[in-house]
Amino acid sequence: MNSGKTIFAQLMDFVPTYEFRKCVDRYNGNHKVISFTCWDQYLCMAFAQLTYRESLRDIQVCLRATQSRLYHLGIRGKVSRNTLAHANQTRDWRIYADFAQILIAKARKLYAADSFGIELDQAVYALDSTTIDLCLALFPWAEFRKRKGAVKLHTLLDLHGNIPSVVIITTGKVHDVNILDQLLIELGAIYIMDRGYLDFARLYKIHRASAFFVTRTKVNFSRIRLYSQPVDKSTGVQCDQIVVLKGHYAKKDYPEKLRRIRYFDSKNNKTLVFLTSNFVLPAITIADLYRCRWQVELFFKWIKQHLRIKAFYGTTENAVKTQIWIVISVYVLVAIVKKTLNLDQSLYTILQVLSVTLFEKEPIYQALSNVNYTNQEDHYSNQLNLFD
Repeated sequence: MNSGKTIFAQLMDFVPTYEFRKCVDRYNGNHKVISFTCWDQYLCMAFAQLTYRESLRDIQVCLRATQSRLYHLGIRGKVSRNTLAHANQTRDWRIYADFAQILIAKARKLYAADSFGIELDQAVYALDSTTIDLCLALFPWAEFRKRKGAVKLHTLLDLHGNIPSVVIITTGKVHDVNILDQLLIELGAIYIMDRGYLDFARLYKIHRASAFFVTRTKVNFSRIRLYSQPVDKSTGVQCDQIVVLKGHYAKKDYPEKLRRIRYFDSKNNKTLVFLTSNFVLPAITIADLYRCRWQVELFFKWIKQHLRIKAFYGTTENAVKTQIWIVISVYVLVAIVKKTLNLDQSLYTILQVLSVTLFEKEPIYQALSNVNYTNQEDHYSNQLNLFD
């Protein structure tokens, strides 16, 4: 008896299809399309991510093997390797970028009240990038070095829930600091970044936007100390200074005062020097905030290990960006499902269960909540702790 929805169809019920159609219409995604629509393309690519398919042929073989069930998965068009390749190559990647932003906005509302270990009223973001290596012969548009290709995934991670609020995809040649020019600075927010983003003119724009930044200084950082504030050295904070920049051009780029904090990390036997525009928070809180920057590194490691983002189904720029944005949307969609259903399982466990139960017909909550085994994620608990 064929009754009930498959788990894949139930998962897609969390997708706002009306908003998806608006994104498709915005870029004429279904123009002159007869059978294989943008929605069919998205479902096939999402299926590939959830089941860890290796190639377009792999996707075709798996879906054609279950041809009678495709209708119940929501796929109406005929699945063909050439058709899917052509769709990835020609249909505007901005359709899936805009749709991912809609899911991101929904997820951020769900996770807005989640704590990340530090109780603060304002929004806190971690900014960083990761490089995805490509073969220059296959991806000539992504030239990085003389014999190497790459794309960069620049991500602004909302630490309340570890949701990527801004994602910018560039070639490997684009320097990280240039991404600061593309960010819309949020009033009162705190931006945490490493010293690769240390550009005083750009940091001054954050300050003038009434936001705050926390970063690290470089070895050749030149400053004039105005005065020092008392510190509790038992916390690891060695000094808390108010400084101004010393160099002519540096002082011209950032004419205001800055706060310099030296902190000794006893666990790693390392001294760290932070630079911030926030003069209110305790020095130890600034050090703890910078430690939270590691969450964006975990995000990159997580999606690279558990989703198909290092190997691509197409070689054009449009195909690569389409796949990356669908990866991000699947990640955020599963996070939405986890929060909406109030599941205790980690994101890793949910994805593992989904990978083998997409064709099953049982309530999705029952399938995802009745997990009584201990998975292998505990082995990587020192790194992959997102959504634990």
